Amino acid sequence: MHLNTQAPRPVRASNRTMGVVVAAVLLLVGGLILANPERAGAAADPVISRGKAATASSSETSALGPQNAFDGDQATRWASAEGKDPQWIRVDLGADATVSRVKLSWEAAYAKVYRVEISPDGSTWTRLANETAGNGGTDDWTALSGKGRYLRVYGTARGTAYGYSLHEVEVYGTPGGGTPPGTGAFTVVAAGDIAAQCTASDSGCAHPKTAALAQRINPKFYLTMGDNQYDDARIADYRAYYDKSWGVFKDKTHPVPGNHETYDPAGPLSGYKSYFGAVAYPQGKSYYSFNEGNWHFIALDSNSFDQKAQIDWLKADLAANGKQCIAAYWHHPLYSSGGHGNDPVGRPVWNILYGAKADLVLNGHDHHYERFAPQDPNGKATSDGITEIVGGMGGAEPYEIENVQPNSQKRISGPYGVLKLDFTDSGYSWTYVDTDGKTQDTSPKYTCH
Repeated sequence: MHLNTQAPRPVRASNRTMGVVVAAVLLLVGGLILANPERAGAAADPVISRGKAATASSSETSALGPQNAFDGDQATRWASAEGKDPQWIRVDLGADATVSRVKLSWEAAYAKVYRVEISPDGSTWTRLANETAGNGGTDDWTALSGKGRYLRVYGTARGTAYGYSLHEVEVYGTPGGGTPPGTGAFTVVAAGDIAAQCTASDSGCAHPKTAALAQRINPKFYLTMGDNQYDDARIADYRAYYDKSWGVFKDKTHPVPGNHETYDPAGPLSGYKSYFGAVAYPQGKSYYSFNEGNWHFIALDSNSFDQKAQIDWLKADLAANGKQCIAAYWHHPLYSSGGHGNDPVGRPVWNILYGAKADLVLNGHDHHYERFAPQDPNGKATSDGITEIVGGMGGAEPYEIENVQPNSQKRISGPYGVLKLDFTDSGYSWTYVDTDGKTQDTSPKYTCH
């Protein structure tokens, strides 16, 4: 038992406690519980932090993000940047809750001095527990009494030369004060560069196969990343080709246009707008946004990134966003190792999204699959960067990989397929699945910024 002869404070039980003392304490606690039924109820409070949205002051790598401390898995962990104080990790409990206990499972890099705090709004913090001589292992703070929506562990002095690292942070208590805003996990299927001028009667025609795969996955909805119909996206071609494959689930699709949609002799985006109608223009423009769960999705028209109207709209849309997680998608990738290569048209948009702490960008244009490590708009790898995926393998002829870009982690050219994206209230991951149903690539698990 960690004893403090100064002012009373919550109890913190260390895993280095002598066995005989633990036995005596258990006997004592047993007697107290019998004498205090209210305390017995508190001891049985459930874990209310598991799987909830988490953030941190820093992460050593994207694979050691804060979500790992709330996944119930002792084999995963959060690790802060090394050699820097202070550092913190925070969880959003989803609604106001009464917290009675916090259990911390430290990795070898532990905190010597830290505090546990609670807040109703993520700005004003009240201290629940304070440690000034931490020695790692497991810290189990019981007999706490605090109310709030956000809880954080705030470290001010490291116990080692490394950083701060926690396998698990378990918050126990009783929810109250409203229903958590999250609506659980959902799956999305996405692809770009889809309908060549062929049909299922041609064995070499790929887009009917990617459509069948997409339909088997049965996602919440579908995204397209432009060049939906080749070669010049006439309405007659949309009806003859795209409509026979991906058009089967048009009412569940959130598309964006590509450069081929601008080639329509009837006018740029004429066939695209005629075919999709309000599906592609729900807000009266070729760019729009929508929400699902704890995610805000932004569909952009990269053919008109030079137009002030779209940029102003994007800034206003992000300013009004109330969701924690942000994904954006358009046609031309800022970074690509394929034949088209990097397209700087997207850099101003990346700057805006990065400033808003966006998480994910999906693109097409190059006909291959590629995933990048999180990076900033200038291509510098950073844990708070945006993750980009090129997913242009929906049915158009594949392009070769030509010039591998920095931060490119995986590249596949050849097998047609779709992105199967799995979203939660606090993070995301995905697989690239080919038309035979085989998983060609699996991403790391990422936490929303």
